[in-house]
Amino acid sequence: MFSNKFIVKTKTMFTVFVLVFGSFYNNFAIAEPNNIQPQTISLEIYKSASCGCCNKWVSHVKENDFQITIHNSNSLSAIKTAKGIEPRYRSCHTSVSNNGFVFEGHIPAKLIKQFLKEKQSDGVIGLSVPAMPVGTPGMEVKGKFQPYKVLALNSDGTYDIYAYVKSYEEQF
Repeated sequence: MFSNKFIVKTKTMFTVFVLVFGSFYNNFAIAEPNNIQPQTISLEIYKSASCGCCNKWVSHVKENDFQITIHNSNSLSAIKTAKGIEPRYRSCHTSVSNNGFVFEGHIPAKLIKQFLKEKQSDGVIGLSVPAMPVGTPGMEVKGKFQPYKVLALNSDGTYDIYAYVKSYEEQF
């Protein structure tokens, strides 16, 4: 049927093909997940130069590998208004991510990272921890902790509860 010469040639060609294709494939293989470097999150932080709790929160996000730019300002209300943060959702500092989301107040870095990994609904402008709850990052007071809500702010002025932080340890 087939000559030995034909069979040997076919096997040789197949072996060469496998070796060449295998080498080509290995050069372009997809990286394993543990080899992928995390993308740096950049935040523009607007705060008062004299605010101690803001400085503590800035340290918190730096320790969690955020790249930050600080803008000390005397007109924080104007910045918050321009970013769509209504007075009832405000705190002492405002941050804006490199993709335009706002983060108002003492939000744990862990929740900012989680939020930015998720696909957000249209109209969501960011997160807020209104006021300054005791025990949030930057507001630590001798082991005291006040459970609090993290709100997802919508451009129409409404909010949804994004997270409910029940204990100090949940923030990290």
